[in-house]
Amino acid sequence: MTSMTDTKPKKLAVNNNNSIGSRTFDTLNVVALVGLALITTLPLLYVLAASFAGEPEIASRPFFLWPEKIVTESYEYIFATPTFVRALLTTVIVTAVGMVVQVLLTFTMAYPLAKRYLPGRILVLNLIIFTMVFTGGMIPTYLVVRDLGLLDSYWALILPLAINPFYLIIVKSFFQELPQALEEAARIDGCNEMGVFFKIVLPLSKPIIATFSLFYAVGIWNDYMSPLLYISDPNKWTLQILVRQLINTDAANALAQMDRTWVPPEQGLKFAVIVIATLPILFFYPFLQKHFAKGVLIGGVKE
Repeated sequence: MTSMTDTKPKKLAVNNNNSIGSRTFDTLNVVALVGLALITTLPLLYVLAASFAGEPEIASRPFFLWPEKIVTESYEYIFATPTFVRALLTTVIVTAVGMVVQVLLTFTMAYPLAKRYLPGRILVLNLIIFTMVFTGGMIPTYLVVRDLGLLDSYWALILPLAINPFYLIIVKSFFQELPQALEEAARIDGCNEMGVFFKIVLPLSKPIIATFSLFYAVGIWNDYMSPLLYISDPNKWTLQILVRQLINTDAANALAQMDRTWVPPEQGLKFAVIVIATLPILFFYPFLQKHFAKGVLIGGVKE
């Protein structure tokens, strides 16, 4: 009979992770991941190397990861061209303003929908879910933007995509998981709903705010369909439209008419513009990556 005072911990069985099947799986997993990494990174490395190469080398070598001679004329010419500088500043401003507007609208709509006592809450949620499956389409959306007088306006790049329904559902789920006692204590201290939202809820939502701020910013930065549809003034082009026009060789004459100092782009200019358009997103991702899993997983917790 075992003594009542015998508190010696029992040894747990340890699984043998060094079996042949486990090693085989790990090896195949590593090979597959390395292959996917190479497929993803090699084109990026080629574009980066080609942006520092001369035109003869780009034409003679179909693929390389390091140029024979580093040439910086493409970058010097790009930053000396008013067309590119204007497009870059336009994209930065539209991305910053659009991110703030979209995050604010998403969070202010998700907060009341997280309250189960809100009248008509289920109907609104069903309408939001409906928009995740069915959309109005390109032509009806264009007609709405036109009738609102937003053509050739930067607001046409922000407002039609102001609230992502999938992001809204995740944020709503996150708000439902916040301790209700904190909100009740704030109301007892005299805070109204807006005070509770800005003083209590938002400070507790920093991980998910960082996550969806970056999601919205990346979406605006990489969006070229909206400027293509709604912006006809070349002086209001965003960076992605400029990249598209550079890649499209038929647009060289249009660029030359827009900026008399512009020379029809060569291959080096195309690669350099692509690099500059990609670097800001690649730069910010590592700093905010730690918030991704935390923000999304917290928002996906069920009651």
